[in-house]
Amino acid sequence: MTLKQFSHSVVLAWGWRRAAIAFLAGAVSALGLAPIDAWPVLFLTFPVLVWLIDGTAAGRYGGVGVAAITGWWFGFGYFVAGLYWIGHAFLVDAQTFGWLLPFAVTILPAGLALFTAVGCAAARLLWTRGPSRILALALALTLSEWLRGNVLTGFPWNSFGYTLTGSSALAQSASLIGLWGLTFVAVAVFASTATLTDDRNETKRPWLPVAASVALLVGLAIFGTVRLAKTPTAFVDGVKLRIMQPNLSQDDKFNYSAKASVMRRYLALSDKATGPQSMGVRDATHLIWPESAFPFFLTREVDALAQIAALLPQGTVLITGGVREPDTLEQRQAHRAYNSIYVIDHDGSVLSVYDKVHLVPFGEYLPFQKWAERLGFIPLTKVPGFLSGDRRRLIEAPRAPPFLPLICYEIIFPDEAVPAGDRPGWLLNLTNDGWFGISSGPYQHFRQARLQAIERGLPLVRAANTGISAVVDPLGRVVASLPLGTEGVLDAQLPKPVAVTFYRRYGGGLVAAFLFVILIGLVRRRMTSG
Repeated sequence: MTLKQFSHSVVLAWGWRRAAIAFLAGAVSALGLAPIDAWPVLFLTFPVLVWLIDGTAAGRYGGVGVAAITGWWFGFGYFVAGLYWIGHAFLVDAQTFGWLLPFAVTILPAGLALFTAVGCAAARLLWTRGPSRILALALALTLSEWLRGNVLTGFPWNSFGYTLTGSSALAQSASLIGLWGLTFVAVAVFASTATLTDDRNETKRPWLPVAASVALLVGLAIFGTVRLAKTPTAFVDGVKLRIMQPNLSQDDKFNYSAKASVMRRYLALSDKATGPQSMGVRDATHLIWPESAFPFFLTREVDALAQIAALLPQGTVLITGGVREPDTLEQRQAHRAYNSIYVIDHDGSVLSVYDKVHLVPFGEYLPFQKWAERLGFIPLTKVPGFLSGDRRRLIEAPRAPPFLPLICYEIIFPDEAVPAGDRPGWLLNLTNDGWFGISSGPYQHFRQARLQAIERGLPLVRAANTGISAVVDPLGRVVASLPLGTEGVLDAQLPKPVAVTFYRRYGGGLVAAFLFVILIGLVRRRMTSG
């Protein structure tokens, strides 16, 4: 079967065959994500989506409804394959929650796929014959992905633009056009091969969009290579980091009876010598522990603070995650708490506290809780949960530049990760990806955190319970790291930031203006084509 014959069979597919083709193309597209990074496969899968939308013209209302259903199946396959690891969290206590696993790995992808459905429906409204339909799909999916990243608290995880970030050279493009610009480029480039099967009277040079896409990728790779070569990693004088990765099981992490063993493990690991000249924690100015480090409220446990004070030499501070007890009696009686970051001095005193602002829906809080209570679902709403912090803010740590604390998935939101105002010297991401085992999830999380460093020109320090812990320079180069699923300590210097990137200074507005110009051009072409 030739490529043209294959494309015609896809265009003419209907019913369950159409749904199966769309689902399979979406699922295979997830191979372009971390840790596999087989992004060239998208040159095969996105053309299938183009051909499927080509075939929706036979549907009612201009095929918009059929395009939406097709897009939903494509998105469903993509998110099921890309987010399967969510099911690991339900195996931590399999006896209680294991039965929910099939629902967890299908309901969230089904909901996220609605945004892909909207994107494909919008693309169909702008659809015309020839290469312009590639731009229509790229524009519509970029806008729908932006909506996915912002609507209902947002969840931009695995946006299509991340498929271009496996290469350090290509990932530098984030400093120019950000995640949403990368998403447009990714869809347009990967879908361009669909024009190779166009009729000559529709596309005179069907190879031209492919050639232009390859040239664009080469140009972006050259830009990235030059940027990496011209910007060596520089370090902040006098700052020595020590990141502790305990690889603690979830059973111990939230078990108060394991308090003593957890502290012994943390203290011993934090002071572990890493070489013949190593002095353990005495070599560090900043000791960093991961998210929700303790199975207890830290400030309640005087003995734990005393052990920390005994561990830290003078001049060394501890930056650690921890669950913080709320201030009011009512909140404490409702079993609410804050997911927080503490900065603790060598004498055990708390210097600063940050409370997580962007909570995980259904994981850390129940959306629409007040409405649920009004409807009478009191038992459902009276379960332990977290309170949201009031705002993002920079934290001062002695002997280091101010840093921006980001807990867990707070770092994946490109439009809100860094507040307006003073620029931090570095990003600190404390997380616990232990819920998701040895799966793709932690690799995807680390990739998205790394892209934030590139997009903003800020170094990233990351402490994860089970990994991946790392120090990343402002161009996304990994200075040092600990692999997933291991216990250890990581000693590294703190990289310096680079100048504010083009994207953070001008790029957001320019990308929006570019997409608007593309939209106007597509609308005019659609109107003139009838």
